[in-house]
Amino acid sequence: MAIDHETEMTDAEVDAFLARHETGVLSLARTDEPYAIPISYGYDGDDRLFYMRMVSTPESEKRTFLESDPGARLVVYDERESTYRSVIATGTLENIPPSELTPDQIAQYGDAKRPLFEIWAEGKRDLDIELYRLTPESVNGRRTEVDRAESA
Repeated sequence: MAIDHETEMTDAEVDAFLARHETGVLSLARTDEPYAIPISYGYDGDDRLFYMRMVSTPESEKRTFLESDPGARLVVYDERESTYRSVIATGTLENIPPSELTPDQIAQYGDAKRPLFEIWAEGKRDLDIELYRLTPESVNGRRTEVDRAESA
């Protein structure tokens, strides 16, 4: 398998791709420590903002990273037949108090699928659910066509 053709996606292609998808991998970094988690998100294509719910326990590693104002990178990707697509958004992750939400922002959080509480060992009352917005400094997409023909 060889890369046949690789191109950058246009802003319109990136926005359409992000609107079609709802999950990705969020990576957080502070000093020398990385932390990556699968998340679901809502995407506002007009303002190019991502909305997500973060569920954690007060003592969790996730909570420690979120409280440290880490750098954030969201990767959304897929593979269809011989085409790979990926979008990387890099920017600032901001905690949004529910009292500051506008109706449009509430709708974006509605697009972020609710985490499954049943996967948590702790009870629901021990979980912290907070709302975050990722304001990207950059959003870049790439489409890669691969040649799957076997060469002899």
